[in-house]
Amino acid sequence: MNSTAQIMAVRGMNDVLPGDIGLWQRLEAVARELLESYGYSEMRVPIVEHSDLFKRAIGEHTDVVEKEMYTFVDQGGESLTLRPEATAGMIRAVISNGMLRGQRHKLWCTGPMFRHEKPQKGRFRQFHQINVEAIGFPGPDLDAELIALTARLWRRLGVTRVRLQINSLGTAQARRAYRSALTDYFRAHEQELDPDSRRRLGVNPLRILDSKNPQTRDLVAAAPLLTEHLDSESCDHFDALRAALVSTGIDFEVNPRLVRGLDYYSRTVFEWVTDALGAQDAVCGGGRYDGLISQLGGEATPAMGCAIGVERAVELLRLAPQQPLTIAPHVYVITSGERASAAGMRVVEALRDALPRLRIELSLGGGPLRSQFRRADRSGAPLAVVLGDEELGRDAAALKPLRREAGQSEWPLAELPERILAALSADAEVRGAGLGDENGGGR
Repeated sequence: MNSTAQIMAVRGMNDVLPGDIGLWQRLEAVARELLESYGYSEMRVPIVEHSDLFKRAIGEHTDVVEKEMYTFVDQGGESLTLRPEATAGMIRAVISNGMLRGQRHKLWCTGPMFRHEKPQKGRFRQFHQINVEAIGFPGPDLDAELIALTARLWRRLGVTRVRLQINSLGTAQARRAYRSALTDYFRAHEQELDPDSRRRLGVNPLRILDSKNPQTRDLVAAAPLLTEHLDSESCDHFDALRAALVSTGIDFEVNPRLVRGLDYYSRTVFEWVTDALGAQDAVCGGGRYDGLISQLGGEATPAMGCAIGVERAVELLRLAPQQPLTIAPHVYVITSGERASAAGMRVVEALRDALPRLRIELSLGGGPLRSQFRRADRSGAPLAVVLGDEELGRDAAALKPLRREAGQSEWPLAELPERILAALSADAEVRGAGLGDENGGGR
């Protein structure tokens, strides 16, 4: 490569720029507050894990393991993988840190995941998720509460173009019976299957149900239904879940073809889907995985979780016109004159001490007043503080509202913090952002 050539981002791994970060932060802040209110505690797990963890958890014959994992051998000769999903790592952490022993846990984490897929809108090679896991809860009441949590998340974010699909995969025994019936059906139509589905038929026929090939989709539509092979206990569990959702007022549709893409799921599975993102319509999905913990070496423990696709959720947030795309400062400080420029940093730091919840930006680099006011206007700040040599000589500064018609006023530096709050409170835009918020409004 030419040493002077521009280096581009790796394909499918995208930058999150300042113009978008406000939407990311809003999603993360609302999710954090909501999860804490439901009793979930944050944890953090490594991005790199032993490759065998994902092979055992996800399934060796899934697309994720066969085609999509970023796997490498390190200098010590160990096969390691960049995590393609977070549940396996979180369960590994629970087991290896001795957190089971009859205990119950509600946990969540967030961060990047990696899959070597064909990049397209809503599908990237580095993508981010918010993962939620509840461990030690066997009943359908947990299933209903987790789904209710995700429904509440959409309401708080103002996201409306989503709908809930649910299904039951039954127990492992029920799936084995269904797998046999499904294999017989697809064997009878093997010549009509696309090459990838024919390969799946021999190792994991349930994955054929996920096929996007139009001809294969027609075959899938006529295939036997998993719900016809459920055991009575799984039927009771699913009936109780549906009753709880109805009583809570959460609309849903039963999708008997919903199987999810990972082998560890059992009984309840669900997805929130949207018509706003094209082919990549799932924005949140999850389900119960009662057998995974014992499969990874822990004591048998029921569990359920879900993952929210951050990039896709952000795209839905972008459709909500009331959500700003940038985080504006509350106050933009302009300096004019040699003495004022020298004192600007001191004055701004004193304001930040006095008003820690506000975002205060100093016009760095100086320049003509007109240019600085243009920068202040572009910043989106509702209020400017103007510090000039003459004002500084009187130990004062001027306040100038930028988003409403009002004149400039001068105040002593000692009174500046309270005058700033008063001016912001009079501004309808900032009042809507909520100055009482711990983070200064989360705009």
